[in-house]
Amino acid sequence: MNNAITDCKFEFKGQIDEYNGKVRDVYTLDNGLLVMVASDRISAFDHILPKGIPFKGQVLNQVATMFLKATEDIVPNWLMATPDPSVAVGHACEPIRVEMVIRGYMSGHAAREYKAGKRILCGVPMPEGMKENDKFPTPIITPATKAEEGHDEDISREEIIAQGIVPEEVYIKLEEYTRALFHRGTEMAAERGLILVDTKYEFGMKDGEIILIDEIHTPDSSRYFYADGYEERQQKSEAQKQLSKEFVRQWLIENGFQGLDGQTMPVMPDDFVQVVTDRYVELYEVITGKPFEKSDTSNITERIQNNVDAYIAAL
Repeated sequence: MNNAITDCKFEFKGQIDEYNGKVRDVYTLDNGLLVMVASDRISAFDHILPKGIPFKGQVLNQVATMFLKATEDIVPNWLMATPDPSVAVGHACEPIRVEMVIRGYMSGHAAREYKAGKRILCGVPMPEGMKENDKFPTPIITPATKAEEGHDEDISREEIIAQGIVPEEVYIKLEEYTRALFHRGTEMAAERGLILVDTKYEFGMKDGEIILIDEIHTPDSSRYFYADGYEERQQKSEAQKQLSKEFVRQWLIENGFQGLDGQTMPVMPDDFVQVVTDRYVELYEVITGKPFEKSDTSNITERIQNNVDAYIAAL
């Protein structure tokens, strides 16, 4: 197997803070910039799996970069540069503690809730008579509170405003941005023969302005179906061919793990790790229309350190 970035600590010039997320490690510098390292860790059901997925971080970073640049006319974003295949550098913002989840289709979490008999998700009604992977008449926004640890929680628009998580006028703008971004992502996916099923966006504030932060339209934050054959598969109630990490969740479910108390995380065999890598590379090539160029992984930490140091020195 190739090397994977899973657990590494960096020290960059001017570094004043460090945050380790499920997938990304974020370093705050004293000049108001963030260095975001996309690791090869993979998470599901809010748990980090024991093995890393080679090249996953590079795929996420490069796909997110493409979409951030393609949507900067809709909403300003945090990104400034990508000095390394697995690293993004940009402006530090004050995060808004709400994930803006938007769903064009009845899939994933929405489908599981629907099967359990629920017809309202985050205060939004879901029509009767739908089956898994059907298209919603109109995309629905189902926000989640952004938890520091543990599970993010579903929350309604009304609860967000009532609890003062964000002012109403800010939340209305978040919804506008979310719908516009999803529309753009849907158009771009269609050009590549894909359906953007659902996704999430995160925002922050900088100098009183709403800024799009983190990643967008990656296989970690989004679900994609292949458009070719979608209708036929729906008519036959067959599983959709998709590019996302939902298949990793399904593998975990089949192996007795959904992140619930008392469950033991299964360890992915090496052949399945390779399958996951191949899926991430496939998504990159399908969504970008370009061949994936694997970075040098002989010494990943040294490569990242040198590339970021050179970028900071040139500022």
